[in-house]
Amino acid sequence: MKRLSKILMLLSVFSVFAVKQSKAQEIIVKERMSRPAEIVVRRPDRPTPNHVWVAEEWTPGVGTYVYHAGYWALPPHPHAIWVAGHWKDRRGGYVWIPGHWK
Repeated sequence: MKRLSKILMLLSVFSVFAVKQSKAQEIIVKERMSRPAEIVVRRPDRPTPNHVWVAEEWTPGVGTYVYHAGYWALPPHPHAIWVAGHWKDRRGGYVWIPGHWK
């Protein structure tokens, strides 16, 4: 019984940590951010016919989002499709919904 209570306590601590982590990743900005003006996007040649272009992304930084340029990637499985990230209205501002493989 003591062992079961320790396991349950450990699971509850991990679940609280996971919830805090997921909320910490969501940063609300007042305006949709756009590509920095000094960045010119030039797609390099496709490495192989199997590569898919992954469009520019935004990743959470310290109180804001950080721009990452697009790149070629191999899909995780043959019929995977890249769904581009996008801005979504959220509580008086916007949050970035990251791109993902579908």
